Amino acid sequence: MTTIQVKVPATTANIGAGFDCLGAALTLHNEFRFTPTEADAPFFSLDVVGEAVEAKKLDADPDNLLYVAFAYLYEKIGQPVPNIHIDIDLKVPLSRGLGSSATAIVGGIVGANILAGSPLSQDKVMQLAIELEGHPDNVVPALLGGCQLSVNHQQSWVICPWAWHEAVIPVVTIPDFELSTEESRLVLPQQYARAQAIFNASRLGLLPHGLAQNNAEYLKASLDDQIHQPYRKNLIVGYDQVQMAAVEAGAFGMVISGAGPTLLALASPENAENVAATMQDTWSKFKVNAQAKVLAIAPEGTTVTTL
Repeated sequence: MTTIQVKVPATTANIGAGFDCLGAALTLHNEFRFTPTEADAPFFSLDVVGEAVEAKKLDADPDNLLYVAFAYLYEKIGQPVPNIHIDIDLKVPLSRGLGSSATAIVGGIVGANILAGSPLSQDKVMQLAIELEGHPDNVVPALLGGCQLSVNHQQSWVICPWAWHEAVIPVVTIPDFELSTEESRLVLPQQYARAQAIFNASRLGLLPHGLAQNNAEYLKASLDDQIHQPYRKNLIVGYDQVQMAAVEAGAFGMVISGAGPTLLALASPENAENVAATMQDTWSKFKVNAQAKVLAIAPEGTTVTTL
């Protein structure tokens, strides 16, 4: 039988002031292979390879988010869910702020849509992914690639791609502890002061110019935030020290990737490796084992191959 391979990039969301609306795809991917099985086979089976520690954490039952998303598509189009075997090549760590759940949601919906004969357009697939995830900042760039701003307007989504200069290098430092999105949201206040809203609006207005122009002055000024990071950083041991060390090593700035605890620094090509090593070393002083990766923005988003 035909096997469909779906490759979905990791994402970094928020990027400072872009809380719940801005995200970018990274050159780190999960791969999902969907193989329909015979009518007398189990309705669902799953095998996982890749990062051994992470792979052991995945549910191999129908509650797995990838299968939930797969079945969700069939429910929406009114077709029975076929018996399916899924293979996962896991590279994106779980519950670290790199969009692992978004890769599962997008991968499951895209894989199901292809196997169903592609009844839904890319826009409809995106709408379903946002509906299932609850917010767009990870699933939109995971599907489309690049850096994407998502705006909810009159009960539909306006998606605006942001240019990202190739000399602005994303450096992610991934710690060995997890932080759930739910836990990260619980520490956020219900209301904000007008000054905080103005602070974030000004930074979000400046950020795309810094990213597109590789403008160091703009980038250094635009990565601050007063909506989520001041509250979430208290859940991340050593945050202030790692941030200070990253900047001293040459980073334009450092932010929390998504809900954390992964930290994202933006750096020039000549400083990126030093920033990565410095962040990793600084975190180790707090007894945090972390893996730093110098990545790039993934321009393609989700890709599909028939095997």
